[in-house]
Amino acid sequence: MELRHLRYFVAVADAGSLTEAAANRLHTSQPSLSRQLRDLEAEVGTPLFNREPRGITLTPAGQAFLSHARLALTQAGEAIAAARRIARPAKASFAVGFLTGQEVEWLRHVTNLLRDELRAIDFRVTSDFSPAIGAAVQRGEIDLGFSRIEQQPDVTYRIIAQEPIVVIMPRDHPLALNQRIDPRDIEPGAFIGYSNTPHVLRGIVDRYFRERGLVMAPTHFLDGYATGISLVASTRGVTLLPAYVEALLPPSLVSRPLVGDGPTIEVAAGYRADNSSPILAAFLRDVDRLIAARQSEVGLAK
Repeated sequence: MELRHLRYFVAVADAGSLTEAAANRLHTSQPSLSRQLRDLEAEVGTPLFNREPRGITLTPAGQAFLSHARLALTQAGEAIAAARRIARPAKASFAVGFLTGQEVEWLRHVTNLLRDELRAIDFRVTSDFSPAIGAAVQRGEIDLGFSRIEQQPDVTYRIIAQEPIVVIMPRDHPLALNQRIDPRDIEPGAFIGYSNTPHVLRGIVDRYFRERGLVMAPTHFLDGYATGISLVASTRGVTLLPAYVEALLPPSLVSRPLVGDGPTIEVAAGYRADNSSPILAAFLRDVDRLIAARQSEVGLAK
């Protein structure tokens, strides 16, 4: 049994769908994923899934297998992280990961804060979906991750900003004439929804609509800001995204705030408390300066 079989099993169990897991979580083809799961079930010696027209559910054996599979993946990640920490190169290094698009907002503040420390180290920057950033921090692949608060073992988060969620639409959309958008004016069928990947954003927006008695009926679903922007441009639909995407919009699209107290989403800096990096220690010591610098910049832009 290989670790990839366990990763595939957990991804499908969490998604409840082969199609969703293959396309948005594992980035593989559905036939290939189906073969891997059949191989796993053959090795275990019993069916782990009930394959039904509306999706996939776990058999009792699959439910028992799931907790052990999660534990095995966590322990494997811990083993890799421990080995990498011991094998750190002689020259200090520091790796920072950003939720894709957030590097535009935060990277310059990080480099300003750590200007002296970064001169003598290898500094690496990556970007990915928020769940992947949280997982990379947990595995020890990056020292610091700017993302949503992801439930990962041994990852500590410091909230550094509350970001407004705004409406994104075509520039010539009828609603673009309004300075603020009433969510009741958004056509349910034209709303672009969310896949399981931006699950924090999806939860906040779903709750925002539910509290107002609104039910959207999306036929398109985004998994990140780039997909969302492309879908708005191509389908002429409307969606809600964090305000940091405003700087990334093409001329054909605009953003508008929501009326009243619109929803917000947290930006957090995640790290492992057992990470002994002196660069991380310097960041945490001065993180309030980073928060203040960002707040000052936002205030001047208003």
